[in-house]
Amino acid sequence: MARQQERARRTRAAIIRSAAVEFGKSGYAAASLNRILEGSRATKGAMYFHFDSKEDLARAVLEAAVDRYRVSTERWLGRGDLGPLDVLHGMIDEIALRLENDIIIQAEFRLIIEPEFYRDIQAGGGRILGRSIRLLAVRATEHKQLRGDTDPDRFTRTLAAALAGQRYIADVLGGPVDLRSRFTEALEMIVEATATPEWTEEFRRVGWRVSARLEDLNLTV
Repeated sequence: MARQQERARRTRAAIIRSAAVEFGKSGYAAASLNRILEGSRATKGAMYFHFDSKEDLARAVLEAAVDRYRVSTERWLGRGDLGPLDVLHGMIDEIALRLENDIIIQAEFRLIIEPEFYRDIQAGGGRILGRSIRLLAVRATEHKQLRGDTDPDRFTRTLAAALAGQRYIADVLGGPVDLRSRFTEALEMIVEATATPEWTEEFRRVGWRVSARLEDLNLTV
């Protein structure tokens, strides 16, 4: 029984992974179930055992992405050895790293800009990231890294929009884009406009204290 359950788990994971590749490459409407099956090496019967439809499969990919965002943000928010703004930089750098290397996050970004999944934006990874950004903005204000008059909601909206814009621009340009540098650039522009003089002076001396590392990410489904 345990062996069968493990086989079923692996089959489901393989289908989700193959679907993420297909959705990320082709989008939802043009995605082919046959190509998903070929990529997963699963049978059609196995796929329909786990998923009722292509939409059901797409939502499984979205759920996997939400789990990725939750794990990433919770790990960074738990870093007690760093100040709030360094945590924010590390967390955003990891999201950029995932957008460059994680097929689940890549697929989620492609899916939520399609009409069938507009409503999922409010429940997706972006919501988790937004809450984490706001929490860190509040912490940074309390630690006198951001000025006392900083509005955490305005800070969050502006930064989230800047990051999304950089990701969209990367798609439009089509060629190789260093998304991590673009995300860091957006963060620095917004932080430097709201930071205290003391933090700004220190930052100009030492820069960011930490960055994300690919080897720390679990990219399996």
